Amino acid sequence: MAITWILVANASLARVYENLGPKKGIRLVKELIHPESRFKNSELVTDRSGNMATQGNGKGAHTPQTMPKDHQARVFAQELAHELYQGRTKNAFGRAIVVAPPSFMGMLNAEIDHPTAQLVTDRFEKDYTKSSEPTLCEHLSTCLFV
Repeated sequence: MAITWILVANASLARVYENLGPKKGIRLVKELIHPESRFKNSELVTDRSGNMATQGNGKGAHTPQTMPKDHQARVFAQELAHELYQGRTKNAFGRAIVVAPPSFMGMLNAEIDHPTAQLVTDRFEKDYTKSSEPTLCEHLSTCLFV
C-alpha cells in the first residue's frame, strides 16, 4: 500500500501528515509556519521615509498592486508546492490529499506541478489547521481509511 501524504494548510500554517495504510492513523511529518502571511490587507506599504509607496511613474497603464498579505500567501503556496514536489521526487508518498480554505486552495492548485497534481486524489476546501489529529481523521474518513 502506498503512503498517503495529507497537506492541511492555510496562508500562514501548514502541516504535512502521512498515513501508512488502513487502520494506521496519521502521523505528523512536518509543520511549516509562514508568519508573513498574517499581515492585514489594510496595512499600507510604506517607503523608508514613512510615505505611502507608489507604483510606477504615473504614466501609462496602472497595474494594480498586489496586497502584501496576498503576495505572502502566494509565496507560501509556492513553498508548499515545492514540499510536495520534493516528496514526490523522493518517493515519500504515492498519493496526496490537500486540505485548504478555498482562496488558498486556488493558490496551491496554481503552484503544484502537473506530475505532483496527478497524485492528489482528494481536495477539501476547508480550514482544518486547528483540528486535532482524531478530528482531522473524522473529516477525511471518506477518503482515508484510518
